[in-house]
Amino acid sequence: MIDLHTHSIFSDGELIPAELVRRAFTMGYEAIAITDHMDHSNIDLIIPRIVKAVNKIRDYTPINVLPGAEITHVPPPLIPDIVKEARKLGAKIVVVHGESIVEPVKEGTNRAAIEADADILAHPGLITYDDLLFAKEKKVTLEITARKGHSLSNGYVAKLAMQLGIPLTINTDAHSPSDLITKDFAHQILLSAGIDNKTIESIFNHARKLVERAHGG
Repeated sequence: MIDLHTHSIFSDGELIPAELVRRAFTMGYEAIAITDHMDHSNIDLIIPRIVKAVNKIRDYTPINVLPGAEITHVPPPLIPDIVKEARKLGAKIVVVHGESIVEPVKEGTNRAAIEADADILAHPGLITYDDLLFAKEKKVTLEITARKGHSLSNGYVAKLAMQLGIPLTINTDAHSPSDLITKDFAHQILLSAGIDNKTIESIFNHARKLVERAHGG
């Protein structure tokens, strides 16, 4: 399992980074990104602390750990600059909290995330066809999520992304230990979203490519 969207106590998660990573390892993870919620109020506080935690434990854990960020409920015009700031501060995976149907995310957030070259547009909800074409052009990855509520639009996202050839990944958006999943369960979630086995394997492979790219590979 490669999970590029998780949360620690630095936002609304339950675990410190070291325990989150340890629990991910026991679930059979290959890689994990710690992507706490942030906006302009806390970005300069959180990312350096995640980077420090990752640097300290990197040599002592057998899984790949990446410092990241989830840009959350930031007004769309401000998203491009804050994505750049996240990268400058050391985030290797930048996720933008997309227009989930279960939260009042500002319209235009999906478009701004794509324009900003975010690595992953999380739970993009009923993303418009124009934004889907833009995501394809910009090669921004769309998320299929295991998260309750946000996952309600998985089938919609999966169907159109597959039709258009837009890269997909599956993440947990984990906030607690019980949110972490095995690769087998991730496979079931993808099947439930209407994705065939061949495409599922390509989704897992794409996640590995995202990790390699984060390391400059």
